[in-house]
Amino acid sequence: MAVVLIVDDSPTELHLFQNMLEKNGFDTLVADSGEDGIRQATSSRPDLILMDVVMPGMNGFQATRKLTQDPRTSTIPVIMITTKDQETDKIWGMRQGAVEYLVKPVSEKQLVAQINAVMAG
Repeated sequence: MAVVLIVDDSPTELHLFQNMLEKNGFDTLVADSGEDGIRQATSSRPDLILMDVVMPGMNGFQATRKLTQDPRTSTIPVIMITTKDQETDKIWGMRQGAVEYLVKPVSEKQLVAQINAVMAG
């Protein structure tokens, strides 16, 4: 099954997303910062990345931009997930290389459907 890297600084969100995905047959990796997410993506090459936007240090926009600029990770689709429901943030996220932008709270059904849609290409 597909491997999804979840990047979020909230242990609660990491646990929630991990449970949702594993229950639906996905393998998961977790990272609690943008920097750790880049390291994990580079070494593990997941099939998809869920990226939180608001994180201390390197935020999700910065991490996504770095991932899309690196030839080793540029083909990995990134779905940004955030509490910020602002059109300007969605546009900015897409400009950084995200393929989709979801607003928390995300239902299990919505999350799995979006991942499957992105994976189907």
